[in-house]
Amino acid sequence: MDDVRMRLLPWTGPEGKSCFLSTDASGGGYVSRLADDMEAVQLDIGAQLVGHAQALLDDPKAHPGELRFLSARLTEALCGALRVAESRGGRLPGGRDEGTHSSAT
Repeated sequence: MDDVRMRLLPWTGPEGKSCFLSTDASGGGYVSRLADDMEAVQLDIGAQLVGHAQALLDDPKAHPGELRFLSARLTEALCGALRVAESRGGRLPGGRDEGTHSSAT
């Protein structure tokens, strides 16, 4: 029988609680591929925001409202990246299982 694992998904449920997928070691199902795609999008958005942040911080005329907005988006991107890291770390041999999951939403 295949080894069943709980995968932390890159989105939360309606109440903001973590979502998990029961999957086998191959992780090749439809929802797993959807989660992989979503993780890639989250990381790409974070990379784009870093580039925008560097440009905005170099601008001495940057408006405080722009900086606050950027700060909020960077915080969201960092939460997404931490969630991706936690999910991927949990899938490594010897990684943490869902019982020791911390909330990085």
